[in-house]
Amino acid sequence: MTPRSNLISYVALLRGINVGGHAVVSMKELKACFEELGFQDVATYINSGNIIFKDSRKDVTTLTGLIEAGIKAHRKMDIRVVVKSKDDLAAICQKMPLDWVTDKDMRTDVMFLWDEVDSPEIVSSIATNPKVDRLLHLKGAVVWNVNRKDYGKSKLPKIIGTNIYKNMTARNANTTRKLLALMSGDR
Repeated sequence: MTPRSNLISYVALLRGINVGGHAVVSMKELKACFEELGFQDVATYINSGNIIFKDSRKDVTTLTGLIEAGIKAHRKMDIRVVVKSKDDLAAICQKMPLDWVTDKDMRTDVMFLWDEVDSPEIVSSIATNPKVDRLLHLKGAVVWNVNRKDYGKSKLPKIIGTNIYKNMTARNANTTRKLLALMSGDR
């Protein structure tokens, strides 16, 4: 067993599970799958595919491949996964404006990107309404913010079906910040 001091906190963000009755997976099953893969301190958060775990490996690409293969073997499902270390998630949360939240007046989504589409130029390729949509590229993510009263004027929902959409998984700002808190030991 790896000494606890060598363990790194990670979160695996699964794309497209438990949405509209598609790719239904229980968090209990995912937790068991991650434990079978040898990860430590495995915990899940809400039913949308957020799994916090610890491991000594530093190569996120290796971890991602291991997790995707493990889910396929365990559940016979091809599920894409983004893995972020606590430091990576902290960098996103620290650069996201504090007043960008998800509440009754505002919506803020963090769109976690796969490496093949992650670049600062991605923001210019996303259709927006500059009067209502606010986009910010942060390494590994694009953050979108809109006032709820202006949601109908936003062009961002037109991202559905695009190459960018197929290479991302989204969480709201509150969930993203909560995941960081959980990774930091605030369970």
